[in-house]
Amino acid sequence: MSDQTKRRSMTEAGAGLSRTTTLVFALAAGLSVANIYFAQPLLDSMAQDFGLRPASIGLIVMLTQVGYGLGLIFLVPLGDLVDRRRLILAQGLLSALALLAVATARTEAILFASMATMGVLAVSVQVLVSYAATLATPAQRGKTVGMVTSGVVIGILGARFAAGILADLGGWRSVYLTSAALTLAMVGLLLRVLPRQAAPDSAEGYLATLRSIPILFLHDRILRLRGILALLIFAAFSTFWTALVLPLSAAPFHYSHSQIGLFGLVGMAGAIAAGSAGRFADRGFGAWTTGISLVLLLASWGLIALLPVSLPALLIGVVLLDLAVQAVHVTNQSIIFERHPQARSRLVGGYMAFYSLGSAIGAIGATTAFAHSGWAGVSALGAAFSALALIIWTAAAWSGSQSRQENLRCKAD
Repeated sequence: MSDQTKRRSMTEAGAGLSRTTTLVFALAAGLSVANIYFAQPLLDSMAQDFGLRPASIGLIVMLTQVGYGLGLIFLVPLGDLVDRRRLILAQGLLSALALLAVATARTEAILFASMATMGVLAVSVQVLVSYAATLATPAQRGKTVGMVTSGVVIGILGARFAAGILADLGGWRSVYLTSAALTLAMVGLLLRVLPRQAAPDSAEGYLATLRSIPILFLHDRILRLRGILALLIFAAFSTFWTALVLPLSAAPFHYSHSQIGLFGLVGMAGAIAAGSAGRFADRGFGAWTTGISLVLLLASWGLIALLPVSLPALLIGVVLLDLAVQAVHVTNQSIIFERHPQARSRLVGGYMAFYSLGSAIGAIGATTAFAHSGWAGVSALGAAFSALALIIWTAAAWSGSQSRQENLRCKAD
C-alpha cells in the first residue's frame, strides 16, 4: 500500500462512522451471531431427519459452541495483525459455504463438522465490534459499540423465533439455506460499505499475540473487573433463556417453540434501549450506568420469579433483564476498548471468553436448578449471579473511591 493510500485510510478512519454504516455493522453482526442460535428450536426435527438419539443431537449445540470458543481464542486476535476488512469478508464467504454444507448435509459426520466450522466463523461478529470501535471517533465510540451490540442481541433473541417460522414453512434445512443466501448478500453489502483502512502496524507474531491476551487481563485491574462482570451477567442471562422453554412448554401453558420465541422479541425492547448506555459511557458516566444496571438486573428476578402467578410480570422482568445485561455489556466494551487501543481484537476475544464461560455456567446451572427446584430454583440462581455481580461492583467502586481519596490527601500533604 502506498503512503498516499495509507494517509487516505487514516483520514477516513478519523472521520468516524456514519449512522448508515454503523447500522450495516449491526445488521451483519446480528446475522452472524444468529447462526449459532438457529439450531435450538430445530433439534427435534434434525434428530428425526438423521435418525439420531436425543443425546446425540445435543452434540450440535455443543460443537457449535466449542467452535465459537476456538474462534474467539485463535481467530479474533487476527484482527490486530491483518486487514480487518479482508478478514470480515473472508469469514463471511466461508460462513456462507458452511451454512450451505449444513443445509445439504446427508450424514452425521458432515452435519457435525459443518456446525463446528460455522461456530468458528461466527466470531466475525467480534471482529465487527472491534473494527467498528476502531473506526469510530473517541466521542462516538460508546454510541457506535452500543448500536452494533444491540444488533448482536437482536440476532441472539430473534434467531429462535425466525428459525421456528422458517422451519414451519419449509423444514429445518430452509433455515440454513436462507441464512446462507442472506450471508452472501451481506458480504456484497459489506464489500461496498466497509471503509478501507491500512492493516494494523504490529511487530508481534501470531503466537505472541495469543500469549498477550491473558497477560493484558492479568495486569489490568479494570479489564479483570469488566471480565468478571461479563461472566456473571451472562450467567444470569443464560440461566433465564436456557430454562424459559421448560415451564412454558409444560402445563398450564403448553406453548409451541414459535410462541416461546416471541418472548425473545419482547426482550429486544430492552436490548435496543440498552444501546443508549454507550452514549452515557462516552460522557463519562460508565460507572453510574453499570451500578444502576446491576440493581435493575437483580430487581428483574423478583418479577421473573412470579411466572407461575403472573405472565405480565414475567414480560416486564424480561425487558428489565435484557436492558440491564446489555447496558452493562455495552459499557464494558466501551471501557475496555479505551484501555489498549492497539489490542482491541485481542481485548474483545479475551472479554468474550468470559462471556462464553458465563453462558455455559448459566446453561448448566439452569437445567440443574429446574430439575431440582423448578422455576423457583432457576429464579434463585439467576438472582444469586446478579447479586454477586452487584456486590463485586460495589466493592470495586468503594475501593476505587478510597484510593482516589488517599491520592488527594497525599497531594495535599
